[in-house]
Amino acid sequence: MQKQTPTYRGRFAPSPTGPLHKGSLVAAMASYLEAKKNNGQWLVRMEDVDELRNVKGAADSILRSLEAFGFEWDENILYQTARKDAYIEALATLKSQHQVYPCTCSRKSLKEKARLGKIRNGQFGLIYPGYCKNKHFSNFKPDEYAIRIKTPDKNYSFNDELLGHNTQNLKTDLGDFIIRRRDGLFAYQLAVVVDDAYQNISHIVRGADLLDSTSRQLFLQQSLNYSQPHYAHFPLIVHKNGDKLSKQTGATGIGDIADIQLLVECLEFLGQKPPAELVQESLADFWQWALENWQLSLSKTPRVS
Repeated sequence: MQKQTPTYRGRFAPSPTGPLHKGSLVAAMASYLEAKKNNGQWLVRMEDVDELRNVKGAADSILRSLEAFGFEWDENILYQTARKDAYIEALATLKSQHQVYPCTCSRKSLKEKARLGKIRNGQFGLIYPGYCKNKHFSNFKPDEYAIRIKTPDKNYSFNDELLGHNTQNLKTDLGDFIIRRRDGLFAYQLAVVVDDAYQNISHIVRGADLLDSTSRQLFLQQSLNYSQPHYAHFPLIVHKNGDKLSKQTGATGIGDIADIQLLVECLEFLGQKPPAELVQESLADFWQWALENWQLSLSKTPRVS
């Protein structure tokens, strides 16, 4: 008898640009507890598609930290650098639908046009006006262009489990966006959609910094005839100065020795109410309490670290 895929399949997808830090530990914890609370599977995917930003040894360091802190993942780790053929196939599908075109605009030239007021700068960044929309692939070498996808003038909406109804018009809010860079590397937006479909991810629990990416991913899911996962975006850890906790703002690695105090702090940040004595318990007892008492709905309110 063929093994049935569980209804709930979640994932944690770090980028190996440095060690696991407190902010990414919160993300791992939220996605892990929600998957296990729903008797689902929890997968780990290494989002190393941007090879120029990868740090040697970071992927192994992240996995050691996760293992040391008591996370148990289902199935083998998936690495995006091993998935290039899948991205090429998805791009070919979009090409056959006449949804993509070569773009020879440089980032520098677009910034200059924005400075001169020729390109609008919207809430989500520069709104690309389609300068290259009528160009043809046959006129250029592959390393002479990035590939953009044509965005329709329509709203893409979804109901976030934590943040409620969200909508975005890709044409007016963002413009045509890049799915393959000039250097040949595939963009995050395409890779994550292809991999979520490949791994049958049904639920995505991640930080609110990726909320603005969701509409682009919905668009790509529909274009490639993929099913749409359920989404929940929780608030980010924010410093008192307003910056989110990240490697760019000085977040330090958590190491590979379990720190119960740190785990409790992450649980508290996610709105849970662990008892004070939990910091004295074992790693197994911590996870038992966390799983038995986990409520994703409590993670709505931002907190300051």
